[in-house]
Amino acid sequence: MKSVRTKLTVSDGNRMSRHRFGPNVIRYALAGLLSCAIVGCSSFGKDDDKEQKPSPLPEFKEEQSLDKVWSHGVGDGQGKLYNRLTPAIVQEKIIVASAKGKIEAFDRNTGKSLWDADIDQPLSGGVGIAGGLALVASADGQVWALSTRDGKTLWHSQLDGQILAPPQGDDNTVVALTFSGNLVGLDATTGVKRWNYATAAPVLSLRASAAPLIDDTSVYAGFGSGKVAAVELADGRPLWETRVGFSQGSSEIERQVDVDGDMLLNKETLYAVSFQGHLTALEARSGRRLWEHNASSYVGLSQGFSNIYVVGANGNITAFTKDDQGVRWEQTALARRQLSGSAVWSNFLVVGDFEGYVHLLSQVDGHFVARVRVDSDGVRVAPLVADDMLYVFGNSGTLAAYRLEKKK
Repeated sequence: MKSVRTKLTVSDGNRMSRHRFGPNVIRYALAGLLSCAIVGCSSFGKDDDKEQKPSPLPEFKEEQSLDKVWSHGVGDGQGKLYNRLTPAIVQEKIIVASAKGKIEAFDRNTGKSLWDADIDQPLSGGVGIAGGLALVASADGQVWALSTRDGKTLWHSQLDGQILAPPQGDDNTVVALTFSGNLVGLDATTGVKRWNYATAAPVLSLRASAAPLIDDTSVYAGFGSGKVAAVELADGRPLWETRVGFSQGSSEIERQVDVDGDMLLNKETLYAVSFQGHLTALEARSGRRLWEHNASSYVGLSQGFSNIYVVGANGNITAFTKDDQGVRWEQTALARRQLSGSAVWSNFLVVGDFEGYVHLLSQVDGHFVARVRVDSDGVRVAPLVADDMLYVFGNSGTLAAYRLEKKK
């Protein structure tokens, strides 16, 4: 059969570029175009552009201020593609990777550079932690394991498919989720493949994946099909599989139900959210559905004050109660600002946006309490919190650490 080659116009932020793709990557290209349609790009014509403009920055009286402790530039940051390269905190280090393959570790308190490495490969997933390993994934499907102590490369393993989420693991097993729907278990010492849990990939999928979530002997993963599965960490034996997103509509775009945002595990309950689907609470041992509410997100969840926070695909932030009492509050003033995932810091919820602003909201009622601009190229990945420090990795490569001070 003769290969068919298709020309597609694919969006990267507000820029459009033309490329030729073979049949094996058409789904990836369409995924990039779809992600642009979701957040509202400025390339679809004047009428659409006017309708899809991001909300202006809300005005408010600041109650807190963010004091910058240190900042550094790390490589090219997220690069030109829609990468979500998330830093990782391990003990007193924060480790961050950039799109062109530079990886650097800093003392998270002082910002002092502790080591740096360059694997000379474009990265699409990272950073994950497994025991003493810092894990990243290259755009061609390789998982790289570096020592968290000195950055030395310990092994790398080739998988079948691009990896967009940071691999995760423990002292014995590393797991990685490919964009094509395979959850793979690797030996943490050698990188040798141990097992593979395969699912069917949808025709269209957002260019994102949720990081596998590990708890004791189990690993939980969300897939582009709208399903969440649990398998044994040691050998990949299936435990259960549950659908949390249900396809609706007449087109492939309308039927997108990816589980791309990171999930949460709270005691015996697993929380997952799908795009154009639901926020669902599942019994972690069995996958039994406990409750669900309509929600749409591709950046994931955070929790605090007995709430589950959903950063919606439309930019609205909603606090759902953990005990299924419904919505506690909703903040709509950041609509279409292409928000990052969120983090809980002290009494506040923290989220970044496409212009590089970081917003602090009260966990009590969602009102704004502080704002700071970190990176003019935007903030796409969720901030990290450790002790009294907040860490933000901007799209251009700015890594900044902040402390909170009450406004005088």
